[in-house]
Amino acid sequence: MNIKVYVTSVTCSRDIKAQQSDLTRILEGKCIKYETVDISQDNSLRDEMRTKSGNPKATPPQIFNGDEYCGDYEQFRDAVEADALKEFLKLKADS
Repeated sequence: MNIKVYVTSVTCSRDIKAQQSDLTRILEGKCIKYETVDISQDNSLRDEMRTKSGNPKATPPQIFNGDEYCGDYEQFRDAVEADALKEFLKLKADS
C-alpha cells in the first residue's frame, strides 16, 4: 500500500485547506497509512499530479494508490459516506 495525497501548504483557499484537513483526519482516524506530496514545493509536482490524474486543472487534494489514480476530494467524501473507502483507495480487504 502506498497511498499518496497531493496537497499544498500554500493556498489562500479555505476550501482546499478544509478539504486537506478533513481528508487527513479521516485517513488517520481509520489508521490508513499515507504520505503527502506538497505541490507548493516544486511546480513539477503540480504538473505530475495533474498529468497522473488526467485533469490539467486539478487542484489538491488528489489521491493515488502508488501511481494509480483514486480520485479527488469529492469522490473521497462520496466513498466515505458510502462506506466504500477501502475500495476507493484500491486497498485489499485485509489492509
